Parts: sequence; structure tokens; C-alpha cells
Amino acid sequence: MRRGILTTIVACTTLVVTGCSAVATRDLASYKQDNAICYDRDTEPYTSVVDSHIHFRPFGGEAVPFEEVKQYFSKTGVLFANVYGIGQILPVDSDCTYYLNCPGTDALPSIKNDFINAANLVEFKSQGIQLTLSMTFPDLANPDGIVQTIELYDKEYPKMFRWLGEVNLIKQALLNNGHKAATKENIEQWTDFMRVLRERKIPINIHSDLGNDQEPTKYLELMEYVLELYPDNKIVWAHMGLSKELTKISAEDHIKIMQSFLDKSPNLMLDISWRVLYDNFFSKAKEKALYVTFFKKHSDRILPGTDFVASRDKTLKTYKDELEVVSRINQDLDDEAFRNIALGENYFRLLNMDYEAPQICQK
Repeated sequence: MRRGILTTIVACTTLVVTGCSAVATRDLASYKQDNAICYDRDTEPYTSVVDSHIHFRPFGGEAVPFEEVKQYFSKTGVLFANVYGIGQILPVDSDCTYYLNCPGTDALPSIKNDFINAANLVEFKSQGIQLTLSMTFPDLANPDGIVQTIELYDKEYPKMFRWLGEVNLIKQALLNNGHKAATKENIEQWTDFMRVLRERKIPINIHSDLGNDQEPTKYLELMEYVLELYPDNKIVWAHMGLSKELTKISAEDHIKIMQSFLDKSPNLMLDISWRVLYDNFFSKAKEKALYVTFFKKHSDRILPGTDFVASRDKTLKTYKDELEVVSRINQDLDDEAFRNIALGENYFRLLNMDYEAPQICQK
């Protein structure tokens, strides 16, 4: 294996659970198209080089500084990331920093975090990391004005926003903080802004809970209706519809539902971010085996991410731990799935980026 543009770090790192060994980290040049340097899974990390789902801004309170979050990437081998805000923010006069700690306090959609992210991206030039700026402001239950707000973004930060989301179709955890699920009537009113996304080839990441432990498919029809009405949009389903409210559904039943959606909707992709998926499903041998088989079968439809929220009580260690946990399933993927998911080929293709995941070294 050629090492020309690789930096070899000989150190014991928490990202490698097989012991203290040489770990190779790459730069962006090694992901340029037609690059010949193969990826050695025996010596290079199994952690994903793409974080397609990370929130640079918290719900409330102080954020981790933008430059510090970028350092987290350089110290963990992440080279590509989406810059999400948090669409739902707590009032500025609230002492609360996390919505679950203050039921009854509204956490409502706003443009504030998106503009802060955009300003930071302009001020702090990204070197060595490819960042994709996302709009997180839309209230899917009140779609009037979304197109006009996109036009405002265009005026203030032309051509900078290339993603939309994470936005909430139904997020049960926020129901005590002013969130309301979008209805079918609301979904029908998305026509104009979904057209804008199609024309610009902008993906939309939608948080849509399948249901809860009492009613596992309570909200299934909402995402079903979205995909029925907007089959030509690039839609990413956050967390595969799972949540803390739905941990008892069987892996077999969940995979069957995901399979049916992928079969019917060729432009749908599944986001496997958030350690809740690992803690409740991927950490169990039988369930993990089923998901690994599913991911191999649909390896071109899966996107990785941490769902890290950059509130000031978080640190590099927090991010490193979350990245490692959500990446553990990568170890069980075959080479094709590992390249598509962990090494970012799906992400590059979705965004029509001038990057290509390296081929896996053959023994």
C-alpha cells in the first residue's frame, strides 16, 4: 500500500479498540477522484470519515466554538461533515440548555442558528475539512414562508446552503416543548419548497418517528405520505425512524418496514446516526447480525453520523466516544458496504461531490 499522502500516527487511541497500534489518517487529497491509494482496513480506523448528522449549535445556552468543533474532526479522522444548526431553539431568556430538562418551555423553529453557522463558515475558512452547510429552520407543520426564507438565505449567503435538515415531521421527544406533528394537509403544502430542493438537488433530512413502544407504527403513515407525494426528492430518513420512545420493536419488524420503504422509494436514504441505535439494537449480537445483513444488501442507501450536539458541556472526548460507538457496526460490514458508508461514497454521490472513496486494499 502506498503511503505518499498518509500521515502515520503511532499511538494508542480510543478510536482503536484492538489495542495500541499504528493508525493511518488521511487528508482530503486521498479522497480525490482517481486516487490510487487503497484503504487498508487492518491498519486504518473503522470510524466513519463522514459525519452527515452533527449539530454545531445547541438548543440553548453556550455552544462549543465553531473552530473547536472543527478540531474535533481533525483529531478523529473525520474529513466531511454537514453543518447542522438546531432548528428548534429555546428562548434566549431561558436558563435551559436542553429541552427535555424544561418541559413546557417552547423550543420552536428559528433561522438564528443557521445564520450563526453561515457567518462562522465565512469567517473561519475550512482547511483540510469539507463542510456542507444546512438549513434547519423549516417548520414542517407550518410550511408557509419556507420558500421566501430560502430566498433570504440566498441573498445573505448565496450558494452556500446545500442541504436541508434535520427537520421534524414528528419528534415525540419535543411534544412537551411546543412541537406539533405535521399533518397530511401540511405535507400537501410542501409543494413549493420541495420543488426548490429538487431543482437544486438539495437533500432533505427528516426526523420522523415511526412510533413508540405502545404503538410502534403510530406515525408511519406520515413518512409514507411524504414519499408518495415527493418521490423525486432526495430524502434522508433520520435514525431510520427510531428514537428513545421506540426501543422494543423487533429488529425483524423494523427491518421489514425499512425494506418496504426502500423498495418503493428509490430516492430514499437511511441515516443511521445517534448512539440510541447502537445502545438498543446494534449492541445485541442477534439484532446486529440482522442489521449488518440489511446494510450490506442496501449499502448504497445508508449514511453515517453521530447526532452530536455541540453544547458547551461537551468536549472532544464526548465527540470521540460518540463517533467510535456509532462506527462500531462498520467493523462487520463487507468491503463494499464499508466503502459506501464509512468511507463516504454514498455521501459524495448524494451531493455530486468531486470526491471518491478509496478502494479497499486486497490481501
